[in-house]
Amino acid sequence: MQRTLLLAKIHNCTLTAANINYVGSISIDEILLKQAGIVPYEQVQVVNIANGERFITYAIPALANSGAIELNGAAARLGIIGDRLIIMTYGQFTIEELKCYSPTVVIVDEKNQLLEVRHYDDLLSKL
Repeated sequence: MQRTLLLAKIHNCTLTAANINYVGSISIDEILLKQAGIVPYEQVQVVNIANGERFITYAIPALANSGAIELNGAAARLGIIGDRLIIMTYGQFTIEELKCYSPTVVIVDEKNQLLEVRHYDDLLSKL
């Protein structure tokens, strides 16, 4: 049996653009993607703190150190510039794999610049 758990998240980032005429996805500053361990075209769940919307799309890299967090295509209708978002990825793990499991949480400031990367190594150590 496998379990689905949080793999990584970019917490409380700020939406910087919404491009309705772009072909789908969410553009994320390349530095934040790398720090979170999110690869280009990976499925992500986006939660809009301002309006409660939750949706799934895929991540694409934006210019490094730009602070860009941009909703593209249909997803652009689910937020407005300035909204706070949480971007998450999930992974499927066997019980054995969970013994080495460590989710990553990327914390950013109000301009989406990296403040801290947290790893939670000990959460499942009692399995």
